[in-house]
Amino acid sequence: MIHNQEDSVSELKKLSDEELIGRAKKFAKKYCVGEGKNFKLKNFSTIPKMNLGPEDKPLVKEALEQGVSALSTLQEILYAQDKWSLLVIIQAMDAAGKDGAIKHVMSGVNPQGCHVTSFKAPSAEELDHDFLWRCNRALPERGRIGIFNRSYYEEVLVVRVHEAILHNQKLPPQLITKKIWEERLEDIRNYEKYLDRNGTKVIKIFLHVSKEEQKRRFIERIDQQDKNWKFNSGDIKERNHWDTYMRAYEEMIRKTSTKKSPWYVVPADNKSYARIAIAAAMIKALDEMNLAYPTLAPEEMAQLMEMKEVLLQEK
Repeated sequence: MIHNQEDSVSELKKLSDEELIGRAKKFAKKYCVGEGKNFKLKNFSTIPKMNLGPEDKPLVKEALEQGVSALSTLQEILYAQDKWSLLVIIQAMDAAGKDGAIKHVMSGVNPQGCHVTSFKAPSAEELDHDFLWRCNRALPERGRIGIFNRSYYEEVLVVRVHEAILHNQKLPPQLITKKIWEERLEDIRNYEKYLDRNGTKVIKIFLHVSKEEQKRRFIERIDQQDKNWKFNSGDIKERNHWDTYMRAYEEMIRKTSTKKSPWYVVPADNKSYARIAIAAAMIKALDEMNLAYPTLAPEEMAQLMEMKEVLLQEK
């Protein structure tokens, strides 16, 4: 994990697992909001403090590979212990790099121990339930990592920006009051407290991209044929609500970031840097679980030795 721009590939390769995890925790801490009471989005830049350059730069590749390796090791212990689970929620404006981040950060993790869920517009069945229902069904089992590409936070983002959506959610009219956003944020905060108390640690990542960088990526999607499929005309319409979205994000983070279920505001104008920061945040969360491989009772160990002896005596 990169400590500063003076790091070299050879120096990174010398790090022990313990040193790597320590660096990752320090790296992630820069972007961890913790208790969000005094959070202001303007205090977090979209541009990283270190200019790491393109993702194919050797130092960047090595840093991400090391992060993925450490993540894979911790995930294996998480799976074996089968007590905790980790839920990683990724929220961002369009073209901030959510899909690419998930692809790269999770590239070395055992697929059996990880599940990614992408949430689109709710279906008719989902609208017949409360706003947390569809996400609750996709929670990771014990021993696993769950990634939400968008989540129940859309209910205080896109639904808040476009209130017409709210009025199509089949809620009793008397429940749609001026306090509904405050109530939903309170419900989310309590829900995540409940999850933590039941062994699901929740961390939330906001990929903080600038309006200028989003514009550049949109133009790139139009100019490059192999990226045309990513472009949606609706993205431009959402861009017109940029300032409203930023206010919604700020209040959302301020009201729902806690010490146990924090938000990480990651500078996303550089995709490579953002991916390393996400890996670091996940490593930090897993390390805080004090994971360990299960240990067997003396009688179980004795039985194992007996089985070993049987196998050794086979002809």
